[in-house]
Amino acid sequence: MKVGIVGVAQTKHEAKKPKQLFADMIYEVVSKALEDAKMERDDIKNVVTISNDFWDGRTISSMAVMDASGSVGRDVTTVEGDGTFGTVMGVMRTLAEFDTTVVCAHAKISECNPRAVFNCAFDPIYERILGLDAISSSALQARRYMTKYGATEEQFAKVSVKNHKNAFNNPYAHLPLSITVEDVLKSKMLADPLKVLDCSPVTDGAAAIILAREDKAKQITDNPIWINGIGYCCDAYHLGDRDLAETAALRNAAERAYKMADITNPLKEINVAEVYDAFSYMELMWMEGLGFCKKGEGGKLVDSGITEMGGQLPVNPSGGVLSAHPVLVAGLVRIIECVLQLRGEADMRQVPDAQVALAHGINGPCGQSHCVYILGT
Repeated sequence: MKVGIVGVAQTKHEAKKPKQLFADMIYEVVSKALEDAKMERDDIKNVVTISNDFWDGRTISSMAVMDASGSVGRDVTTVEGDGTFGTVMGVMRTLAEFDTTVVCAHAKISECNPRAVFNCAFDPIYERILGLDAISSSALQARRYMTKYGATEEQFAKVSVKNHKNAFNNPYAHLPLSITVEDVLKSKMLADPLKVLDCSPVTDGAAAIILAREDKAKQITDNPIWINGIGYCCDAYHLGDRDLAETAALRNAAERAYKMADITNPLKEINVAEVYDAFSYMELMWMEGLGFCKKGEGGKLVDSGITEMGGQLPVNPSGGVLSAHPVLVAGLVRIIECVLQLRGEADMRQVPDAQVALAHGINGPCGQSHCVYILGT
């Protein structure tokens, strides 16, 4: 028994959404996802909401979107993590008990202090007091990766140039930019070696998808997008317990997803990939962990042009997380972008004849946890 994706929707991702509450954004995307699937709210049997008390600035943050998500009178599960992990819960609930599930996520990062919130992710005794946050911890990882494998700041900059350029073709993207490698290298240093244009923006947004069990999916649409493989894995909590230049958890997650989907040569068999590039260097590392190249060769892959639009394997044709980073929502957007590619509905960012797509999400500092999906027609 398989699970198909029959409806998708996302908001325009923006620096601020002052005119919309959490519930407003969720109502928008759930309504549009239902419209996309040609379904009514009464057709939904189960709801998964994705939120976080720290990012929302309130306790039991999921309660802010319960009515808007359509959960009244239905089973509901709340997930505090990236949208890819929330979708895993949705898939399991769909296979176990319900034939249809809505998965929705929201974020208004502009209304909190993201650096202070992320600091709370670290060990409260030994690490939090150092003032670590997403940028400084990722800078440690980037430097370790450069030291071990010889990756360069210029290669990181090429990722930023590529993805911000791709974002011009995505009407939902927050930050399309026409920049050069030199622009990236000369942008303000935040934490060596990461500069402003190596980092993703603070973004508000929301997204929703509708899942259906195989028999139900075929009743809803003639062209469901099938989830053919899923893999997820978590690495050590303390940064010092990991070699930050390695991607063991991602390799494990990818191998599980590939095995489920019968993928033996990902570079040749996957047509398009949407990976969670919160920082430019991450795209290099994640491509290694996904098996698109050998360890330490992510920079060479970028230099080759393979990951560009028109290349053998376009990576982040949507502009990626570097161009829009609503935390918790971003992984769900990766899934949605892959669905649009496989439907042939990605407009100016469409990869021709896409039949197999990979979506990837992360949780925790420096990619502590990874989740990989293989989607197909």
